[in-house]
Amino acid sequence: MFENLRRDDVEALMKTDAEFRRLYQHHKHLDSKVHDADIGVLPIDDATLSSMKKEKLQAKVRLERMWADRAPIIH
Repeated sequence: MFENLRRDDVEALMKTDAEFRRLYQHHKHLDSKVHDADIGVLPIDDATLSSMKKEKLQAKVRLERMWADRAPIIH
């Protein structure tokens, strides 16, 4: 997420916004678990995987909104 943006800008927002940082780390954690489940390393049932994917997507949408709202402050 945010691969197309300057890393410095994302890190600056993470330093100044604790909620953004927490949500970003939560998204990364979910992304890792979903990936592990998809490749078969993490055995979980389909309902749990579906729930994790939905939660990950909600976190991504929220992060993108937060970025759009607060990114101009950085510049």
